[in-house]
Amino acid sequence: MLQSAVYTLPFLIAYFYRMFSPPLKITFLGTGTSSGVPMIACSCPVCCSDDPRDNRFRSSILVESDTTTIVVDTTPDFRLQMLRESVKKLDAVLFTHPHKDHIAGLDDVKAYNYFQQQPMMVYANELTQTALRREFAYVFAEQKYPGIPDISLHEMPEETFLIGDIPVTPIKVWHLKMPVLGFRFGTFTYITDANRIEDAEKEKIKGSTAMVLNALRHEKHISHFNLQEAIELVHELKVPQAYFTHISHQLGKHADVSATLPQGIELAYDQQQVFSPVPDV
Repeated sequence: MLQSAVYTLPFLIAYFYRMFSPPLKITFLGTGTSSGVPMIACSCPVCCSDDPRDNRFRSSILVESDTTTIVVDTTPDFRLQMLRESVKKLDAVLFTHPHKDHIAGLDDVKAYNYFQQQPMMVYANELTQTALRREFAYVFAEQKYPGIPDISLHEMPEETFLIGDIPVTPIKVWHLKMPVLGFRFGTFTYITDANRIEDAEKEKIKGSTAMVLNALRHEKHISHFNLQEAIELVHELKVPQAYFTHISHQLGKHADVSATLPQGIELAYDQQQVFSPVPDV
């Protein structure tokens, strides 16, 4: 017999929700670096590859529960990514940092404004908010033209917060000297555009069942993890499954690089989907 002092009604609701709800679905909308793959005007073997896994939009993910849909970053390919995945509803946008390959597609959220008849919730740190106000000044102007995006801009919380039924834990990483935000959704962690993570932030990643990490190329880079550095970090954090993203054509063909990776580590590819256990609500 259940003891009411322990098994409260909210506890039981949350328990059965987790037991019978499907897991979070994460879709890789793009896995390429800022130039994408193939790169304009390049005729290298990777850019000429006929393997669809070597065609990479700029890096972004879609996170979905039964009721909530979140995009991390609006790349220059955002419109095509949304059309390709047939995303009919979008609840919020999370930004990692203000570089153009991560914010340039923001204007196209206006389609969701039209169909959902409400502002788009956008979360960003102060640095990224400043860039958004500069790059999309018409969105934030006092006198607005009809048809422009309607955005509700929010400061990124430092602690875990909820968007719908999805808990979001911001993780601060470093892109050379620029602070960049990674995110943990339940047991799934997403980090891009980093080359250093402080110990306190690593603690937020530990315990993840899966993580995404940028691995730009083989050679060392000033502001990105290279392939070996990314592998070493996954092993340090003891995350059982890792997916590498923000990949340049310099890394090599998907099939060739995949054959060299340790067990539990793989290159992500566009439209790949992974599933993560439903987090506590």
